[in-house]
Amino acid sequence: MNNVIQLDKVTKRYGKQTAVDNVSFTVPPGCVFALLGENGAGKSTMIRMLLGLTTPDAGDLHVLGQSSNTQGEAIRRQVGYVSERPTLYEWMTAAEIGWFTAGFYGDGFEPNYRQLLASFAVPSDRKIAHMSKGMRAKVVLSLALAHRPPLLVLDEPTSGLDTLVRREFLESMVDQAAGGRTVLLSSHQINEVERVADWVAIMHEGRLMELAKLDQLKATTRAWTVTMEGVASAPPQMPGVVLASSRHGRQWQLLVRDAELDIDATTAALMERSGVVAVDSHTPSLEEIFVARIGPDGSPPPASEPQPMPMVM
Repeated sequence: MNNVIQLDKVTKRYGKQTAVDNVSFTVPPGCVFALLGENGAGKSTMIRMLLGLTTPDAGDLHVLGQSSNTQGEAIRRQVGYVSERPTLYEWMTAAEIGWFTAGFYGDGFEPNYRQLLASFAVPSDRKIAHMSKGMRAKVVLSLALAHRPPLLVLDEPTSGLDTLVRREFLESMVDQAAGGRTVLLSSHQINEVERVADWVAIMHEGRLMELAKLDQLKATTRAWTVTMEGVASAPPQMPGVVLASSRHGRQWQLLVRDAELDIDATTAALMERSGVVAVDSHTPSLEEIFVARIGPDGSPPPASEPQPMPMVM
C-alpha cells in the first residue's frame, strides 16, 4: 500500500527562526508513528503543514495521496485530529456536541459517535462543563474517530491528564492501528510512547535526528557501563557508532549502535583490556536513545552521525 504521509525536504521558517529544517520521512499505513521532541522541536508546525493549515517555505507534503499545499480542506475532512488544547462548547452535553458535529460529516457519524462514547463510558447527557479533563479527552477522541478516518493525528493528546487516563488513551491507539488505521502521535511523553509506537521519529530544533522502527532501533543499540581501575580521561574504544559517552567517577557510560554486535565477544574483549575491572550492558530505553540523539543539555552531539571507532583487542 502507498504511504499515508510523505514529506520531502520540508522547511518552514518564522523570521530568522527555522521551525522545520529540511525534513523528509514517510509513514506507512496501519501503524502508530511517534513524533518525539522537546517543546519547540517543530512537531506542531509539521502537523499544521500536513493538515494544510500552514504553508511550507520549501518542500512537499502529501497526506492520503493529496497535497497538503493545495488540498488541505480535503485532507482535513478525511483525518481525525486531536490537538493539545481542544476547544469544546462547554454548555453542550456530550450528545449535543456529537449532533452538532455530525452536520459537517455524512450519515453514520452520530451513531458511531454514540457508540464510541459508550465504549469510553462517557455519559451522553452530561454537560462538557461538568466533565473531568479525562472525560473531555474521551469526548474529543470520540469526535475525531466517529467519521472513521484512515488517519488519526494526535498533537500532545495526553497533556494534563492523569496517569490512568493517559494509559487508557494511548492503549486505545494500539487498537486503532490494529484495525488498520494509521496514528500519528506527537508527544514529549517518551516513556508512555515507548509502549505503543511502531515507528519513532526524533526531532530537535526543527531537524530530524532519528527515524526508525522502534523494535529495530532498540535491537541495534546497546548501553554499556565500563568500570576502570582509575579515572580514565578517554572512553574505551567500542565497535559500531558511539552515539553518546559520559564519565561518572571511574565508570564510562556509552550508548553504541551496531547492527551486528556480538555482546558476549565485546564484553570479553573489553575485560581483557588493561585497567578494565567490570563491564555491564543492557538494551536502552527509548528515553536513553532520545537523550543521546539530542544531547543531555538539549544540544545534539557535535556530529549528527558519529563515526565508528575501531575495536582494540
